[in-house]
Amino acid sequence: MLLTLLCFLRHTNGWAQEAVTQNDSISISSLGYTEQIPATEISFDMVLVPQGEFTMGSPESEPDRKADEGPRHQVRVDSFYMGKYELTWELFELFFKQNKELFVKLDDERVMKIDAITRPSPPYEDPSYGMGKDGYPAVSMSAYSALVFCKWLSTITGKFYRLPTEAEWEYAARAGSDTAYSFGDSIPDLDAYAVYYKNSGNAYAKVGSKQPNAWGLYDMHGNVAEWTLDEYKEDAYATMEAENPWITPTVIHPRVIRGGSWDDDADALRSAARRASSLKLQKRDPQIPKSFWWFTDANFVGFRVVSPAKQPTPEEQQKFWQLVLDE
Repeated sequence: MLLTLLCFLRHTNGWAQEAVTQNDSISISSLGYTEQIPATEISFDMVLVPQGEFTMGSPESEPDRKADEGPRHQVRVDSFYMGKYELTWELFELFFKQNKELFVKLDDERVMKIDAITRPSPPYEDPSYGMGKDGYPAVSMSAYSALVFCKWLSTITGKFYRLPTEAEWEYAARAGSDTAYSFGDSIPDLDAYAVYYKNSGNAYAKVGSKQPNAWGLYDMHGNVAEWTLDEYKEDAYATMEAENPWITPTVIHPRVIRGGSWDDDADALRSAARRASSLKLQKRDPQIPKSFWWFTDANFVGFRVVSPAKQPTPEEQQKFWQLVLDE
């Protein structure tokens, strides 16, 4: 089954052979597009991440390195587009509140498809915990909720969106670097690129408040940690595929979370740092059963979307959603 899923991901994400490579003089950050949500004034920017090869994981000599960051291995990733910023509340709330005006302005066929997608139940408490919503990253959702959002976004835009694989995430975060952070190894320089425990004031910041990495992606270090498409396995790198790897999730926890957050120290923001989700993210949820849409103790976790450079067919998209959402 795992081989089948890996082949599926490689097929849907590997058709495009972009002219841009890591060695081209063209500014990668200048390549991409803006996605406008139909019937709304809401849009978001996507940045091209060119196909390429990188060394995934960290060297044993890297300070604060954890055992699950090795062994280092070469990975090849195909071209994709990634959200320039972490997903904001404006867009996520459009999904889970399902604005009625949206239905009025869309064609009947699209309305029927959107209406068929299950939406999150109301959160037990304010999922932003008073940290702000206008221009701020959405947090506190489960990986399942993030994936259902991606299906909704794919349906409403007509373009396939999903979460990044762990390999895609690290490749994009490194942006051609092989240092602890995308900008180098200097922790004092982190202030210019990341919102983290030392400078956050105990809250997340508006997306894009710090400098981007070399490929024009903001907040890959810090602000909020980000869900990926992979199940977490401590020894995953020992047997990971060399091309478009994906550890297909079979359980709610553990899932891979990347990037570190406003509540983390500098070591958790390293490009290779990995975090496993657990039931602790639902610790304060008094509901029985606990919500699988909202995590009461995940006010530091959000996500960003990716889209394959070459779009899969409707049939392949349907197969993907059946696999990741157990439909």
